[in-house]
Amino acid sequence: MAHERSLQNEHLNVMNNPPGCVFFRSKAMYVTGRLSPDHVDESAGSHQDYCWCNMTQHVIGPDEVIVKRHECVDGRGCFKASY
Repeated sequence: MAHERSLQNEHLNVMNNPPGCVFFRSKAMYVTGRLSPDHVDESAGSHQDYCWCNMTQHVIGPDEVIVKRHECVDGRGCFKASY
């Protein structure tokens, strides 16, 4: 039963947080080793000012739009799913 709930929560998390661009970087990724939006210190509001594009090494992506986790997804011109 608990396993089923875990799978359901994981599915909902993927739907709410689609896979991000491989070039997206966040300070939180270097503190814990991975981005965990469910963690209180890495929630959507807490790390938005500490992210950048690894292609440009800046808070502005190659498409000249600001880098944010919820915007660096499939559909953005510079998005890349994998290397």
